[in-house]
Amino acid sequence: MSTPRDDDALSWGGDDDPTLDVGDKRSVEREPSEMPPREAGSVRAPAPKADAPTREAGTSRTPAPKVEARPVASDKDEDAIHSAPLGNVGLVGIGMVAATFVLFAVGWLIAGFRLRGLGLPIPDVTVLALTIGAALAPLVWFVAVLALTRGWRTWQRFLLLVLGILLLVPWPFLSLGVSA
Repeated sequence: MSTPRDDDALSWGGDDDPTLDVGDKRSVEREPSEMPPREAGSVRAPAPKADAPTREAGTSRTPAPKVEARPVASDKDEDAIHSAPLGNVGLVGIGMVAATFVLFAVGWLIAGFRLRGLGLPIPDVTVLALTIGAALAPLVWFVAVLALTRGWRTWQRFLLLVLGILLLVPWPFLSLGVSA
């Protein structure tokens, strides 16, 4: 038999704090009419048909009022189902991808300024504009993927980020190396 003092060694203070819960919040709350029955033996009464006429004693036929059908799930509900909060691994992965894109931006800047010093028959203003555009491309890709794919699954977001890494490699920096 364990004492409460023995159980203290198996837990941290504040374990029951609800703000620390990083569990999966994928369930969408439904309205009571959309909830499945709780017990296997319970049966719901069928909903009355909207178009069926009703008869009351001593009255003539009058149609029942029409009931509008509500959509089962909206787009926001589906986004809430698909987008789960990033865990620790996801946040570290996003940080590593962000660092890669920052290094790519620096690589494009260094490569552009090296190309400017090679004496190419291109005006300096053009080389400078292209260098700035090339340096901003990895940063814009990263921000655009994170902003535009907010409701997507995590693996889809990482796939687009990896595609950006493959497309935006600073090839002039890698091909010129330190010799130029």
